[in-house]
Amino acid sequence: MTDHDNRIYTVPELAKDLGVTPRTIRFYEQKGLVSPQRAGSTRVYTRSDRARILIILRGKRLGFSLSEIADYLDLYGADPTQAGQIRMLLGRVRKRMKDLAEQRQALDVTLDELRDIEQQSIDALKEKGLDPDTE
Repeated sequence: MTDHDNRIYTVPELAKDLGVTPRTIRFYEQKGLVSPQRAGSTRVYTRSDRARILIILRGKRLGFSLSEIADYLDLYGADPTQAGQIRMLLGRVRKRMKDLAEQRQALDVTLDELRDIEQQSIDALKEKGLDPDTE
């Protein structure tokens, strides 16, 4: 193990390292997603805690709920083969992709309608001899 493997972080150090606010880290701790150690009255986070927070941040960025992320993290320690964790992840990723595809389809329909309205508005202004690009 190198010194880097044994590195510990305070809340502000970890927040800066991960590009989040200290409040975000405290929130994840409050929700039980990370459990820092204590050095006196200071909370300190290990490399493992940092990795957990990276997983949380990635999960949030991909649209997963904190509850779903917590379930995933709980399986990590419970199953040494990680098969259950991987299966859960696969199922949730597939569902998320399906949901996003449905949202994309709805957005495409909305954009098409807005483009039609835009063109109708441009045509109406031109018929009146007005410049459509002037406010």
